Amino acid sequence: MSDALPRPTDAELEILTVLWSRGPSTVRDVHQAIVARRPTQYTTVLKLMQIMADKGLVERDEERRAHVYRAARPREWTQQQLAGDLLHRAFDNRASTLLLGALSARKTSREELDEIRRLLDAYEKEDR
Repeated sequence: MSDALPRPTDAELEILTVLWSRGPSTVRDVHQAIVARRPTQYTTVLKLMQIMADKGLVERDEERRAHVYRAARPREWTQQQLAGDLLHRAFDNRASTLLLGALSARKTSREELDEIRRLLDAYEKEDR
């Protein structure tokens, strides 16, 4: 599998989020999870998941009558790829500008800021 998978669309990312949280699932399972949040047609979810399989975003197990899909990459890998793409396209490859943009986009809790500090400290220690 290539490291250069296509960037998922918003709809594809919604399906991936369901697969990451539920694990391997049928189209019906994914459709039920999405329809609990917003109306959508089963055939739309089916078509999107077929396209995602063709793109390599999901893997399809065809052993059973109802095909079972799973995310091709872990959530963290996909998040890292999306962040890297955004960093390159919108923030001139400057992590500090991306972080400030993220922090200023919404109110950040004290706990979240403390966690960011801990993560930065750990990252700095690993980098040495």
